[in-house]
Amino acid sequence: MNYLIAPNAFKGTIEADEAAAIISDTISKKFPEANIEQCPIADGGDGTCFLLGKELILPQVDLYTLDPLGRSVSGFYFLDKTNKTAYLDVSTVSGIKYLKEYEKNPWTASTYGTGELIRNAISNGAKHIVLGLGGSATVDLGIGILNGLGYLFLDEKGREMPIFSDVLFKNLRHIQSPVQRQDIKITCLCDVNNYFFGEEGAIPVFGPQKGLDLNDFKEFQKSCSNVLDLLSTKSGKEINDQPGFGAAGGIAFGLSFFFPVDIQMGAQWFFEKAGIEEKVKRSDTIITGEGKYDSQSAGGKGSYELLQIAKKHGKNIVLITSGKGGNDAGFDEILILPDLDFDQADFQENARKNLVKCVEAWVESF
Repeated sequence: MNYLIAPNAFKGTIEADEAAAIISDTISKKFPEANIEQCPIADGGDGTCFLLGKELILPQVDLYTLDPLGRSVSGFYFLDKTNKTAYLDVSTVSGIKYLKEYEKNPWTASTYGTGELIRNAISNGAKHIVLGLGGSATVDLGIGILNGLGYLFLDEKGREMPIFSDVLFKNLRHIQSPVQRQDIKITCLCDVNNYFFGEEGAIPVFGPQKGLDLNDFKEFQKSCSNVLDLLSTKSGKEINDQPGFGAAGGIAFGLSFFFPVDIQMGAQWFFEKAGIEEKVKRSDTIITGEGKYDSQSAGGKGSYELLQIAKKHGKNIVLITSGKGGNDAGFDEILILPDLDFDQADFQENARKNLVKCVEAWVESF
């Protein structure tokens, strides 16, 4: 029997690569003769470029930089020297995972550290930056990244403003471009297609998750509009809001004024690069999973996209998830994980144990 183990991350509990290893090990104990291929998947969410770098067996470049609040943090990216392409996730150093609840504040949080990673990749020959947008802590329109790439942001008196400042958006009046601009193109991978503005935009939908007070919505939106006007004036470009600009706090929106930016839904892009369809063809059974499969999953999430490929080639596909959201999605089998108590300190360890038990029960049923 040929198994393809291709789970997405079980958000907040188990990363995709660890989940794939747990599932594979559990099956191997029951069926040691089974041929098991692991390919943890991502869809533009947190860790997409990490998994791509691992799947493509690219060298990892490590670099100390700054987290969303300006504290020292260890970061990395993957460098494909042959194709002059660097792969990195915004969440690697600018992720919301670094912030305690009381630290979340989109007025202050910045993507500057991600900009430093990109600048280092450029110094190592990268001409194409593939940027995974999931899991960011910011709504800064990519201003931090631009600052990391040498753009300066000035107040009304022409003084440079600190990038980790809660008055940056309020007092920004001028932008100074670097003497030597970077010759790069950027591909942004995302798992949402929200606009930046509007009722389903970055501010009302994702702002509260990142610490934005409901009473600040109007002021924050006004400040963002002013920043976009300044970016437009400096670049000489008029760029309209579009699907995907709402991902990761408008990073693709801000970067588009100075660089060629292509927005891609992460799952399909990831699958093509990782050769998922060929892996599906040579498998008999595919096992995927995610924390909670729901109505949003059909909007381009990894498990749903993998289901479409499996059905195309007539393959058996099993979903591991919590809840009943996947019951009518078309999977051949659904393995239900018990709900977790996230108030318990050991909820992540419990998640791992639950996954093992769930797969053990499945293999024992044969």
